[in-house]
Amino acid sequence: MARQRTNTAKKQQGGRPRRGQPRTSTSDYFMQPGRRGAVIVLRKPCGNRVTAKECGTMPTRAHAKALVDYLERAESAVNDLFYEATDDGIEALEAILLACCEAVMKKMPVRDHRGSAAPGAAPSSASDDSAATG
Repeated sequence: MARQRTNTAKKQQGGRPRRGQPRTSTSDYFMQPGRRGAVIVLRKPCGNRVTAKECGTMPTRAHAKALVDYLERAESAVNDLFYEATDDGIEALEAILLACCEAVMKKMPVRDHRGSAAPGAAPSSASDDSAATG
């Protein structure tokens, strides 16, 4: 004769994680591909916002991940960062987003396929200058 499970055994197998198992937290930020290989970082809508808020456009996925880390730290310090709907709150949010983007770009300079620091940062040679003028 087969044994039937008790009600407590059925409840333990429910959708809740068991004790001792870490809960996985999902980020409020997500990334989308942009033009020319860029990555757009967005935040899920919250408060009275209907659409996702664009937080910045980064040249690579690694830069975008670093931006998400910066923004999560900033949001943990100021809980209502994305909820404020006043003009001052919107200006403060834009300033924080810009500062985080600049901090990521300063910390992780963009490298091109040859390994130089930036596409336009390489010093030009004298032969290039003479060819351009003559």
